[in-house]
Amino acid sequence: MKCPYCNNPDTKVIDSRPADDGSSIRRRRACDECGKRFTTYEKVETIPLIVIKKDDNREQYDRRKIESGVLSACYKRPVSADQIQKFMEEVETEIFSREEKEIPSKVIGEIVMDKLKELDAVAYVRFASVYREFKDVNTFVEELKSILDK
Repeated sequence: MKCPYCNNPDTKVIDSRPADDGSSIRRRRACDECGKRFTTYEKVETIPLIVIKKDDNREQYDRRKIESGVLSACYKRPVSADQIQKFMEEVETEIFSREEKEIPSKVIGEIVMDKLKELDAVAYVRFASVYREFKDVNTFVEELKSILDK
C-alpha cells in the first residue's frame, strides 16, 4: 500500500481488526520512509446484483430502497433501530446466499414480507398493502384473515 503522505510504495501493517460493520478489515499502517501512520479498509469485492423489476427493466440492487420501505412499514411501531438493522442483514443474507447475478424484485418482496410477518404483523400488512397493490378493502381484509388464522 502506497503512503498517502510521501508516496513511498513500502508500508507495513501494524494493527489489523474487523471494522465496525463487520464486513471489512481495518488496518493501521506505518510508512517505512516518513514514519507517518494511516488507516486503510479492506473489503471483499462483489459482483453487483441486478434486480429485475416488474416491467422487465433491470437496475442495480440498492439496499436503501428496501430499508426505506421497511422503515415506512415500521413507522410508529414498537420496532427498534437495532431490530430493523438485524432484519435488513437477514434479508440481505437470504438474497445474496442465492448466489444469483439477477433476482426478480418479486422474490425480494416475498423475502421481505415473510420476515416482516415475524417481526411485526402491522408492519407486514402495511408493507403488503403497498407491495401487493391492494385494490380494495376486501383484498386488505383477506390478507388480515390469513394472518389471524395462523
